[in-house]
Amino acid sequence: MSNIRDYLEAHKQEMIDLLSALVAIPSVQGKAEEGAPFGKEPAEALALMLDKCREFGFTVDNVENYAGSADVNDLPVGLAVLNHLDVVPVGAGWTTDPFVLRYEPETDKLVGRGAIDNKGPAVAALFAARAVRELGLPLKKGIRLIFGTNEENGSADLEYYRKHRELPPMVFTPDGEYPVINAEKGMLRVWFSSDFDDDEILDIQAGTVINAVPQFCTVNIENDEGEPEEAVYEGVSAHASTPEKGENAITMFLDSYCGENMLIRSLGELFPHGEFSGRSCGLGFRDELSGDMTCVLSMLNTENGRLCGAVDIRFPLDRTKAEISGIICEALEGAGFSVDSCEGVEPHCTDENSEFVRGLLRVYERVTGDKAHCIAIGGGTYVHDIEGGVAFGAEFPNEDGRMHSPDEFITVANLLKNAEIMAEAMAELCG
Repeated sequence: MSNIRDYLEAHKQEMIDLLSALVAIPSVQGKAEEGAPFGKEPAEALALMLDKCREFGFTVDNVENYAGSADVNDLPVGLAVLNHLDVVPVGAGWTTDPFVLRYEPETDKLVGRGAIDNKGPAVAALFAARAVRELGLPLKKGIRLIFGTNEENGSADLEYYRKHRELPPMVFTPDGEYPVINAEKGMLRVWFSSDFDDDEILDIQAGTVINAVPQFCTVNIENDEGEPEEAVYEGVSAHASTPEKGENAITMFLDSYCGENMLIRSLGELFPHGEFSGRSCGLGFRDELSGDMTCVLSMLNTENGRLCGAVDIRFPLDRTKAEISGIICEALEGAGFSVDSCEGVEPHCTDENSEFVRGLLRVYERVTGDKAHCIAIGGGTYVHDIEGGVAFGAEFPNEDGRMHSPDEFITVANLLKNAEIMAEAMAELCG
Protein backbone atom coordinates (compact mmCIF):
# COMPACT_ATOMS: atom_id res chain seq x y z
CA MET A 1 0.00 0.00 0.00
CA SER A 2 2.73 2.46 0.89
CA ASN A 3 4.45 1.93 -2.47
CA ILE A 4 1.21 2.60 -4.35
CA ARG A 5 0.42 5.63 -2.22
CA ASP A 6 3.90 7.11 -2.71
CA TYR A 7 3.71 6.48 -6.46
CA LEU A 8 0.40 8.27 -6.78
CA GLU A 9 1.53 11.18 -4.64
CA ALA A 10 4.55 11.56 -6.92
CA HIS A 11 2.25 11.70 -9.97
CA LYS A 12 -0.44 13.89 -8.39
CA GLN A 13 0.14 16.89 -10.62
CA GLU A 14 0.04 14.72 -13.74
CA MET A 15 -3.35 13.42 -12.64
CA ILE A 16 -4.68 16.93 -12.06
CA ASP A 17 -3.32 18.11 -15.42
CA LEU A 18 -5.00 15.26 -17.28
CA LEU A 19 -8.29 15.88 -15.49
CA SER A 20 -8.01 19.56 -16.38
CA ALA A 21 -7.52 18.69 -20.05
CA LEU A 22 -10.51 16.34 -20.02
CA VAL A 23 -12.78 18.83 -18.23
CA ALA A 24 -11.86 21.42 -20.89
CA ILE A 25 -13.62 19.26 -23.49
CA PRO A 26 -17.40 19.89 -23.25
CA SER A 27 -18.25 16.28 -23.98
CA VAL A 28 -22.03 16.60 -23.83
CA GLN A 29 -23.82 14.46 -26.39
CA GLY A 30 -23.98 16.28 -29.70
CA LYS A 31 -25.10 15.66 -33.24
CA ALA A 32 -23.83 12.41 -34.69
CA GLU A 33 -21.37 12.75 -37.53
CA GLU A 34 -18.99 10.49 -39.39
CA GLY A 35 -16.51 9.01 -36.91
CA ALA A 36 -18.32 10.60 -33.97
CA PRO A 37 -21.56 8.73 -33.11
CA PHE A 38 -22.34 10.98 -30.14
CA GLY A 39 -20.83 14.22 -31.43
CA LYS A 40 -17.29 15.46 -31.85
CA GLU A 41 -16.63 16.40 -28.20
CA PRO A 42 -17.20 12.91 -26.69
CA ALA A 43 -15.00 11.50 -29.46
CA GLU A 44 -12.36 14.14 -28.68
CA ALA A 45 -12.36 13.21 -24.98
CA LEU A 46 -11.96 9.53 -25.88
CA ALA A 47 -9.06 10.33 -28.22
CA LEU A 48 -7.28 12.29 -25.49
CA MET A 49 -7.64 9.47 -22.97
CA LEU A 50 -6.53 6.77 -25.40
CA ASP A 51 -3.51 8.85 -26.42
CA LYS A 52 -2.51 9.08 -22.77
CA CYS A 53 -2.96 5.31 -22.35
CA ARG A 54 -0.76 4.75 -25.40
CA GLU A 55 1.86 7.09 -23.94
CA PHE A 56 1.93 4.94 -20.78
CA GLY A 57 2.60 1.81 -22.83
CA PHE A 58 -0.87 0.27 -22.76
CA THR A 59 -2.37 -1.56 -25.74
CA VAL A 60 -5.16 0.65 -27.05
CA ASP A 61 -8.34 -0.30 -28.93
CA ASN A 62 -10.75 2.32 -30.28
CA VAL A 63 -14.11 0.77 -31.15
CA GLU A 64 -15.26 3.31 -33.75
CA ASN A 65 -15.42 6.12 -31.18
CA TYR A 66 -18.32 4.50 -29.37
CA ALA A 67 -15.92 3.37 -26.67
CA GLY A 68 -12.27 2.52 -26.30
CA SER A 69 -10.08 0.35 -24.12
CA ALA A 70 -6.53 0.03 -22.87
CA ASP A 71 -4.96 -3.25 -21.77
CA VAL A 72 -2.42 -2.92 -18.98
CA ASN A 73 -0.65 -6.18 -19.81
CA ASP A 74 -0.82 -9.03 -22.33
CA LEU A 75 -2.36 -11.65 -20.05
CA PRO A 76 -5.91 -12.96 -20.66
CA VAL A 77 -8.15 -10.21 -19.36
CA GLY A 78 -9.80 -11.02 -16.03
CA LEU A 79 -10.92 -7.56 -14.88
CA ALA A 80 -12.35 -4.50 -16.60
CA VAL A 81 -12.73 -1.08 -15.01
CA LEU A 82 -15.53 0.76 -16.81
CA ASN A 83 -15.63 4.57 -16.96
CA HIS A 84 -17.33 7.13 -19.17
CA LEU A 85 -16.05 10.40 -20.58
CA ASP A 86 -19.32 12.05 -21.57
CA VAL A 87 -21.01 14.53 -19.24
CA VAL A 88 -24.47 16.00 -18.66
CA PRO A 89 -25.31 19.52 -19.86
CA VAL A 90 -24.05 22.37 -17.70
CA GLY A 91 -27.29 23.91 -16.46
CA ALA A 92 -27.55 27.09 -14.42
CA GLY A 93 -25.92 28.00 -11.11
CA TRP A 94 -22.18 27.57 -11.74
CA THR A 95 -19.98 30.09 -9.96
CA THR A 96 -17.18 29.81 -12.56
CA ASP A 97 -16.66 28.32 -16.04
CA PRO A 98 -17.65 24.62 -15.74
CA PHE A 99 -15.14 23.63 -18.41
CA VAL A 100 -12.14 25.20 -16.67
CA LEU A 101 -10.98 23.02 -13.79
CA ARG A 102 -10.74 25.19 -10.68
CA TYR A 103 -8.78 24.28 -7.56
CA GLU A 104 -9.99 25.61 -4.21
CA PRO A 105 -7.10 25.37 -1.73
CA GLU A 106 -9.31 26.00 1.29
CA THR A 107 -11.53 22.99 0.50
CA ASP A 108 -9.11 20.87 -1.60
CA LYS A 109 -11.81 20.76 -4.29
CA LEU A 110 -11.24 20.36 -8.01
CA VAL A 111 -14.39 21.92 -9.48
CA GLY A 112 -15.61 21.32 -13.04
CA ARG A 113 -18.17 19.42 -15.06
CA GLY A 114 -17.18 15.76 -14.99
CA ALA A 115 -14.88 16.07 -11.97
CA ILE A 116 -16.70 13.29 -10.09
CA ASP A 117 -18.93 12.00 -12.90
CA ASN A 118 -16.89 10.43 -14.37
CA LYS A 119 -13.70 12.02 -15.68
CA GLY A 120 -12.01 12.25 -12.27
CA PRO A 121 -12.56 8.54 -11.53
CA ALA A 122 -11.42 7.70 -15.08
CA VAL A 123 -8.14 9.51 -14.44
CA ALA A 124 -7.84 7.71 -11.10
CA ALA A 125 -8.39 4.35 -12.82
CA LEU A 126 -5.72 5.13 -15.42
CA PHE A 127 -3.09 6.08 -12.84
CA ALA A 128 -4.06 3.10 -10.69
CA ALA A 129 -3.33 0.82 -13.65
CA ARG A 130 -0.13 2.70 -14.39
CA ALA A 131 1.00 2.27 -10.77
CA VAL A 132 0.34 -1.47 -10.89
CA ARG A 133 2.29 -1.75 -14.12
CA GLU A 134 5.27 0.46 -13.28
CA LEU A 135 5.64 -0.86 -9.73
CA GLY A 136 5.81 -4.35 -11.19
CA LEU A 137 3.09 -5.82 -9.00
CA PRO A 138 2.74 -9.54 -9.79
CA LEU A 139 -0.31 -10.35 -11.92
CA LYS A 140 -1.87 -13.59 -13.10
CA LYS A 141 -4.70 -11.98 -15.07
CA GLY A 142 -5.00 -9.13 -17.51
CA ILE A 143 -6.50 -5.73 -16.64
CA ARG A 144 -8.49 -3.64 -19.10
CA LEU A 145 -9.66 -0.06 -18.79
CA ILE A 146 -12.80 0.73 -20.81
CA PHE A 147 -13.85 4.30 -21.60
CA GLY A 148 -17.36 4.97 -22.88
CA THR A 149 -18.90 8.10 -24.39
CA ASN A 150 -22.69 7.76 -23.95
CA GLU A 151 -23.44 6.69 -20.38
CA GLU A 152 -25.46 9.83 -19.66
CA ASN A 153 -27.82 9.25 -22.59
CA GLY A 154 -28.69 5.59 -22.58
CA SER A 155 -25.35 3.73 -22.73
CA ALA A 156 -25.59 3.01 -26.45
CA ASP A 157 -21.78 3.12 -26.33
CA LEU A 158 -21.61 0.09 -24.07
CA GLU A 159 -24.24 -1.76 -26.10
CA TYR A 160 -22.17 -1.24 -29.25
CA TYR A 161 -18.94 -2.19 -27.51
CA ARG A 162 -20.43 -5.45 -26.22
CA LYS A 163 -21.62 -6.38 -29.71
CA HIS A 164 -18.05 -6.14 -30.97
CA ARG A 165 -15.93 -7.03 -27.93
CA GLU A 166 -16.34 -9.42 -25.01
CA LEU A 167 -16.31 -8.29 -21.41
CA PRO A 168 -14.15 -10.20 -18.90
CA PRO A 169 -15.73 -12.11 -15.99
CA MET A 170 -15.13 -9.28 -13.50
CA VAL A 171 -16.32 -5.71 -14.20
CA PHE A 172 -16.64 -2.77 -11.85
CA THR A 173 -17.39 0.87 -12.50
CA PRO A 174 -16.25 3.75 -10.26
CA ASP A 175 -19.41 5.59 -11.29
CA GLY A 176 -21.41 5.16 -8.08
CA GLU A 177 -20.40 5.04 -4.47
CA TYR A 178 -18.43 3.01 -1.95
CA PRO A 179 -18.23 0.48 -0.49
CA VAL A 180 -19.90 -1.71 -3.20
CA ILE A 181 -23.22 -1.28 -5.00
CA ASN A 182 -24.28 -4.81 -5.85
CA ALA A 183 -28.04 -4.34 -6.21
CA GLU A 184 -30.02 -1.87 -8.31
CA LYS A 185 -33.80 -1.66 -8.49
CA GLY A 186 -35.65 -2.22 -11.73
CA MET A 187 -36.69 0.92 -13.60
CA LEU A 188 -39.84 1.79 -15.52
CA ARG A 189 -40.67 5.00 -17.37
CA VAL A 190 -44.26 5.54 -18.47
CA TRP A 191 -45.62 8.28 -20.73
CA PHE A 192 -49.39 8.81 -20.90
CA SER A 193 -51.88 11.30 -22.33
CA SER A 194 -55.54 12.11 -22.95
CA ASP A 195 -57.63 14.66 -24.79
CA PHE A 196 -57.99 17.72 -22.57
CA ASP A 197 -60.60 20.43 -22.92
CA ASP A 198 -61.34 22.35 -19.74
CA ASP A 199 -63.26 25.60 -19.38
CA GLU A 200 -61.20 26.66 -16.37
CA ILE A 201 -57.69 25.25 -16.82
CA LEU A 202 -56.00 26.85 -19.82
CA ASP A 203 -52.52 25.41 -19.47
CA ILE A 204 -50.35 23.22 -17.22
CA GLN A 205 -46.56 23.06 -17.43
CA ALA A 206 -44.57 20.98 -14.94
CA GLY A 207 -41.39 18.92 -15.04
CA THR A 208 -38.53 18.98 -17.51
CA VAL A 209 -37.10 15.45 -17.25
CA ILE A 210 -38.72 12.17 -16.30
CA ASN A 211 -36.14 11.13 -13.70
CA ALA A 212 -36.46 14.11 -11.36
CA VAL A 213 -39.03 15.30 -8.83
CA PRO A 214 -40.43 18.48 -10.43
CA GLN A 215 -39.67 21.70 -8.60
CA PHE A 216 -42.27 23.87 -10.35
CA CYS A 217 -45.81 23.42 -11.62
CA THR A 218 -47.32 26.38 -13.45
CA VAL A 219 -51.09 26.37 -13.99
CA ASN A 220 -52.95 29.00 -16.01
CA ILE A 221 -56.63 29.26 -15.16
CA GLU A 222 -59.48 31.49 -16.25
CA ASN A 223 -60.66 33.61 -13.32
CA ASP A 224 -64.18 34.84 -12.62
CA GLU A 225 -63.64 37.85 -14.90
CA GLY A 226 -62.67 35.59 -17.79
CA GLU A 227 -59.02 36.64 -17.61
CA PRO A 228 -56.07 34.23 -17.51
CA GLU A 229 -54.48 33.93 -14.09
CA GLU A 230 -51.23 32.09 -13.31
CA ALA A 231 -50.65 29.94 -10.26
CA VAL A 232 -47.17 28.62 -9.55
CA TYR A 233 -46.59 25.72 -7.19
CA GLU A 234 -42.99 25.45 -5.97
CA GLY A 235 -41.61 22.27 -4.49
CA VAL A 236 -38.10 20.89 -4.03
CA SER A 237 -36.30 19.03 -6.80
CA ALA A 238 -34.70 15.64 -6.16
CA HIS A 239 -33.63 12.59 -8.12
CA ALA A 240 -36.56 10.32 -8.90
CA SER A 241 -34.83 7.41 -7.14
CA THR A 242 -34.97 9.37 -3.85
CA PRO A 243 -38.25 11.33 -4.03
CA GLU A 244 -38.45 11.60 -0.26
CA LYS A 245 -35.64 14.15 -0.47
CA GLY A 246 -37.82 16.50 -2.51
CA GLU A 247 -41.33 17.87 -2.67
CA ASN A 248 -43.34 17.28 -5.82
CA ALA A 249 -44.83 20.47 -7.27
CA ILE A 250 -47.26 18.50 -9.47
CA THR A 251 -48.80 16.63 -6.58
CA MET A 252 -48.95 19.91 -4.64
CA PHE A 253 -51.19 21.23 -7.40
CA LEU A 254 -53.27 18.05 -7.54
CA ASP A 255 -53.69 18.11 -3.77
CA SER A 256 -55.03 21.67 -3.89
CA TYR A 257 -57.31 21.17 -6.89
CA CYS A 258 -61.02 21.73 -6.13
CA GLY A 259 -62.42 21.72 -9.67
CA GLU A 260 -64.55 19.18 -11.51
CA ASN A 261 -62.13 17.91 -14.17
CA MET A 262 -62.12 14.14 -13.77
CA LEU A 263 -58.67 13.63 -15.32
CA ILE A 264 -57.09 15.99 -12.80
CA ARG A 265 -59.08 14.53 -9.91
CA SER A 266 -58.15 10.99 -10.91
CA LEU A 267 -54.47 11.87 -11.03
CA GLY A 268 -54.81 13.34 -7.55
CA GLU A 269 -56.20 10.04 -6.33
CA LEU A 270 -53.47 7.97 -8.01
CA PHE A 271 -50.62 10.24 -6.87
CA PRO A 272 -51.41 11.75 -3.45
CA HIS A 273 -49.03 14.45 -2.29
CA GLY A 274 -46.37 13.02 0.01
CA GLU A 275 -46.76 9.43 -1.16
CA PHE A 276 -43.62 7.99 -2.74
CA SER A 277 -44.33 4.26 -3.09
CA GLY A 278 -47.12 4.18 -5.66
CA ARG A 279 -49.46 2.46 -3.22
CA SER A 280 -52.49 4.38 -4.50
CA CYS A 281 -51.75 3.08 -8.00
CA GLY A 282 -51.82 -0.50 -6.71
CA LEU A 283 -48.06 -0.69 -6.24
CA GLY A 284 -46.24 0.01 -2.95
CA PHE A 285 -44.03 -3.09 -2.99
CA ARG A 286 -40.80 -3.59 -1.05
CA ASP A 287 -38.27 -6.31 -0.39
CA GLU A 288 -35.69 -6.93 2.29
CA LEU A 289 -32.64 -6.08 0.21
CA SER A 290 -33.65 -3.08 -1.88
CA GLY A 291 -36.35 -1.61 0.35
CA ASP A 292 -39.42 0.37 -0.72
CA MET A 293 -40.16 1.00 -4.35
CA THR A 294 -40.62 4.56 -5.59
CA CYS A 295 -43.18 6.04 -7.97
CA VAL A 296 -42.98 9.66 -9.12
CA LEU A 297 -45.39 11.64 -11.28
CA SER A 298 -42.58 13.73 -12.72
CA MET A 299 -44.07 15.53 -15.74
CA LEU A 300 -47.49 17.00 -16.53
CA ASN A 301 -48.03 19.32 -19.50
CA THR A 302 -50.82 20.42 -21.81
CA GLU A 303 -49.83 20.08 -25.46
CA ASN A 304 -52.00 20.53 -28.56
CA GLY A 305 -55.25 19.86 -26.76
CA ARG A 306 -53.92 16.91 -24.76
CA LEU A 307 -52.85 16.44 -21.16
CA CYS A 308 -49.52 14.59 -21.18
CA GLY A 309 -47.70 13.10 -18.21
CA ALA A 310 -44.83 10.85 -17.24
CA VAL A 311 -44.12 8.55 -14.32
CA ASP A 312 -40.74 7.27 -13.09
CA ILE A 313 -40.80 3.99 -11.13
CA ARG A 314 -38.01 2.13 -9.33
CA PHE A 315 -39.15 -1.33 -8.23
CA PRO A 316 -37.69 -4.01 -5.89
CA LEU A 317 -35.55 -6.97 -6.85
CA ASP A 318 -38.33 -9.49 -6.32
CA ARG A 319 -40.64 -7.92 -8.92
CA THR A 320 -40.58 -7.93 -12.73
CA LYS A 321 -40.94 -5.22 -15.32
CA ALA A 322 -44.00 -7.00 -16.76
CA GLU A 323 -45.76 -7.11 -13.38
CA ILE A 324 -45.11 -3.46 -12.54
CA SER A 325 -45.97 -2.18 -16.02
CA GLY A 326 -49.23 -4.11 -15.99
CA ILE A 327 -50.33 -2.51 -12.73
CA ILE A 328 -49.40 1.09 -13.56
CA CYS A 329 -50.81 0.93 -17.09
CA GLU A 330 -54.12 -0.46 -15.82
CA ALA A 331 -54.31 2.31 -13.21
CA LEU A 332 -53.68 5.06 -15.76
CA GLU A 333 -56.07 3.63 -18.31
CA GLY A 334 -58.72 3.31 -15.60
CA ALA A 335 -58.25 7.03 -14.93
CA GLY A 336 -59.00 7.86 -18.57
CA PHE A 337 -55.52 8.04 -20.05
CA SER A 338 -53.83 6.27 -22.94
CA VAL A 339 -50.39 4.82 -22.27
CA ASP A 340 -48.12 6.13 -25.04
CA SER A 341 -44.92 4.42 -23.99
CA CYS A 342 -43.78 2.08 -21.23
CA GLU A 343 -40.07 1.25 -21.12
CA GLY A 344 -37.74 -0.11 -18.50
CA VAL A 345 -35.19 -2.60 -17.29
CA GLU A 346 -35.28 -5.49 -14.85
CA PRO A 347 -33.53 -5.23 -11.46
CA HIS A 348 -29.83 -6.00 -11.24
CA CYS A 349 -28.13 -7.95 -8.45
CA THR A 350 -24.69 -9.51 -8.04
CA ASP A 351 -24.11 -12.04 -5.27
CA GLU A 352 -22.52 -10.27 -2.31
CA ASN A 353 -20.78 -13.52 -1.39
CA SER A 354 -19.00 -13.89 -4.73
CA GLU A 355 -15.22 -13.86 -4.50
CA PHE A 356 -15.19 -10.79 -6.74
CA VAL A 357 -17.38 -8.74 -4.39
CA ARG A 358 -15.67 -10.06 -1.27
CA GLY A 359 -12.32 -9.06 -2.77
CA LEU A 360 -13.51 -5.51 -3.36
CA LEU A 361 -14.86 -5.28 0.17
CA ARG A 362 -11.53 -6.49 1.59
CA VAL A 363 -9.66 -3.86 -0.39
CA TYR A 364 -11.96 -1.07 0.74
CA GLU A 365 -11.53 -2.04 4.38
CA ARG A 366 -7.77 -2.37 4.05
CA VAL A 367 -7.24 1.00 2.39
CA THR A 368 -9.78 3.08 4.31
CA GLY A 369 -9.85 1.29 7.66
CA ASP A 370 -13.66 1.42 7.57
CA LYS A 371 -16.06 -1.50 7.70
CA ALA A 372 -17.28 -2.44 4.23
CA HIS A 373 -20.68 -3.73 3.16
CA CYS A 374 -22.83 -4.02 0.06
CA ILE A 375 -25.58 -1.53 -0.66
CA ALA A 376 -28.66 -1.43 -2.89
CA ILE A 377 -29.81 1.69 -4.74
CA GLY A 378 -32.79 2.92 -6.71
CA GLY A 379 -30.69 4.49 -9.42
CA GLY A 380 -28.97 2.65 -12.22
CA THR A 381 -25.21 2.53 -12.76
CA TYR A 382 -23.11 1.81 -15.84
CA VAL A 383 -23.09 -1.93 -15.02
CA HIS A 384 -26.86 -2.33 -14.65
CA ASP A 385 -27.06 -4.68 -17.64
CA ILE A 386 -23.75 -6.48 -17.02
CA GLU A 387 -24.17 -9.82 -15.27
CA GLY A 388 -21.90 -9.93 -12.24
CA GLY A 389 -20.99 -6.24 -12.51
CA VAL A 390 -20.88 -3.85 -9.54
CA ALA A 391 -20.26 -0.19 -8.84
CA PHE A 392 -17.16 0.45 -6.71
CA GLY A 393 -16.76 4.14 -5.87
CA ALA A 394 -16.15 6.88 -6.64
CA GLU A 395 -18.07 8.81 -3.96
CA PHE A 396 -17.32 7.93 -0.35
CA PRO A 397 -20.05 7.48 2.28
CA ASN A 398 -21.69 10.76 3.33
CA GLU A 399 -19.97 12.58 0.47
CA ASP A 400 -21.78 14.59 -2.19
CA GLY A 401 -19.66 15.60 -5.17
CA ARG A 402 -22.66 17.37 -6.73
CA MET A 403 -23.04 14.97 -9.65
CA HIS A 404 -25.17 16.55 -12.40
CA SER A 405 -25.29 19.78 -10.39
CA PRO A 406 -23.54 23.17 -10.49
CA ASP A 407 -19.99 23.24 -9.10
CA GLU A 408 -19.49 19.48 -9.36
CA PHE A 409 -16.22 18.49 -7.70
CA ILE A 410 -13.77 15.89 -6.47
CA THR A 411 -11.16 16.65 -3.83
CA VAL A 412 -7.50 16.04 -4.61
CA ALA A 413 -7.31 13.74 -1.60
CA ASN A 414 -10.20 11.62 -2.90
CA LEU A 415 -8.83 11.59 -6.44
CA LEU A 416 -5.68 9.99 -5.00
CA LYS A 417 -7.66 7.77 -2.63
CA ASN A 418 -9.76 6.44 -5.50
CA ALA A 419 -6.64 5.65 -7.48
CA GLU A 420 -5.11 3.86 -4.50
CA ILE A 421 -8.23 1.77 -3.88
CA MET A 422 -8.47 0.82 -7.55
CA ALA A 423 -4.79 -0.10 -7.74
CA GLU A 424 -5.19 -2.29 -4.69
CA ALA A 425 -8.28 -3.88 -6.22
CA MET A 426 -6.43 -4.64 -9.44
CA ALA A 427 -3.63 -6.28 -7.49
CA GLU A 428 -6.06 -8.18 -5.25
CA LEU A 429 -8.27 -9.51 -8.02
CA CYS A 430 -5.66 -10.19 -10.69
CA GLY A 431 -2.55 -10.96 -8.63
